[in-house]
Amino acid sequence: MGLGATIGATVSNEWKSTSRASSVITATWVFQGLWMSCAGNAIGAVHCRQHHTIFKLQGYIQVCRGLMISAVCLGFFATACALVGMKCTKIGGSDQLKARIACFSGLQYFLGGLCSLTACSLYANRIMSEFFDPMFVDQKYELGAALFIGWAGSALCILGGIVFFSSLFDGNSKSSNERNRYVYSATSYVSKPEKKQIHSTNVRRSPTEDSSTSKNFDKNAYV
Repeated sequence: MGLGATIGATVSNEWKSTSRASSVITATWVFQGLWMSCAGNAIGAVHCRQHHTIFKLQGYIQVCRGLMISAVCLGFFATACALVGMKCTKIGGSDQLKARIACFSGLQYFLGGLCSLTACSLYANRIMSEFFDPMFVDQKYELGAALFIGWAGSALCILGGIVFFSSLFDGNSKSSNERNRYVYSATSYVSKPEKKQIHSTNVRRSPTEDSSTSKNFDKNAYV
């Protein structure tokens, strides 16, 4: 869910929208994203155009692009590692190795969530600084829906990373229990009497020897 929300926020065009309070024409509004700038009206017509070159874009937009792409890539590789590290899959090796793979996927989820959180917070900080700046005379914008989706996705990725990272301690505890399970099994082993001892019972002994042995052994000595 966190990865899906991060992808949805990355491709969305509603990172910021025009403020209706400062707009002269309320029937038309403009909303922008990391890749396109769109304009819509009350009729429902929407026209979008791409940002043609990255050299004319502002620096914070380029930084947000890189962070969101990094978050999506980290989330994709984390999902692939998580499928291998889960206990319900038959690939990945032992439980301890699966726990390490799950821990690595959790680290990727955590880093991806931090990248998405940083990008959305940086973009929102720029919008708010321009909105509350009395010296800023250009068009002012408000927070778009993509920012809230990105924040929710980053929170889910960070939470999922913590959950996967905790599986490493679970795997280590289970492996230690498996090692200590058969510690006492060697003491319960009873050796069988040798063949020579069995044949020695047929030898005829004197009454004195029988009396001496009866003191040391009970009736179940040869059972």
